[in-house]
Amino acid sequence: MTGTPPYLRLRQVCLVAPHLAPTVQAVQAVFGLPVCWRDPNVAAFGLENALFALGESFLEIVAPTRPDTAAGRFLQRSGGIGGYMLIFDCDDPAPYRARAAAAGVRVAYQIDHPGYRGLQLHPRDCRAAMLEFDHTDGGEALDGPYHPAGPAWQAARRPAQVRALLCAEVETPDPAGLAAHWAGLMAVQPLPAADGSLAFDLDAGALRILPAPAGTPERVSGLRLQVGDPAAVLAAATAEGLPVAQGRLMLSGVWITPVDG
Repeated sequence: MTGTPPYLRLRQVCLVAPHLAPTVQAVQAVFGLPVCWRDPNVAAFGLENALFALGESFLEIVAPTRPDTAAGRFLQRSGGIGGYMLIFDCDDPAPYRARAAAAGVRVAYQIDHPGYRGLQLHPRDCRAAMLEFDHTDGGEALDGPYHPAGPAWQAARRPAQVRALLCAEVETPDPAGLAAHWAGLMAVQPLPAADGSLAFDLDAGALRILPAPAGTPERVSGLRLQVGDPAAVLAAATAEGLPVAQGRLMLSGVWITPVDG
């Protein structure tokens, strides 16, 4: 977009749950966050959803409301591991569409609403997760408008509880191949780490591609959140009956690591 410095942010992560209400209750109990938005438009896809503000980024939970939805089929294929979509906020979705076309990656859904446009790429072509690139008019500032989170998402921030979505972690037996594929789609080069992972550092948030044993399905396996009190989060997760191990808690089959500072 003319006059707008280019940016790319990991702005939202979408998890699929078999039922919405218990997962929403768990997020509220563990992180102390209110729902910032429920999008009525997802009903057209046989879904219901709830979004939570993680500082200036977002966690979305979706659940099927009828049989044979794309999200429901994904949950069956994944064996209950619900890391479904990685959603990127950018200055202009058009170059991402062009790069996807050049790479032979299909557009699964075109987003075109007043003041909001973007595209969702086909999950089979993206490999580990569906990728979405979108732009909200006036959303250049992180605390400005962000269409998917509703008109008043800023009031739902609770920085004493959750300050930021730091990173999404993706497991694959082919980290170099997946990283190269996503680098071509995003026009961002990954940085190697000593543990064999590859990291995409974005204008907000990051992606980390982790090596996994041969035969492991490619998947979104974890999130790192900056929180006010990691020990309190883990204690609340234990009280809620969620799996907790090695400083992490599991939500919808995805490990969430709460960190301080």
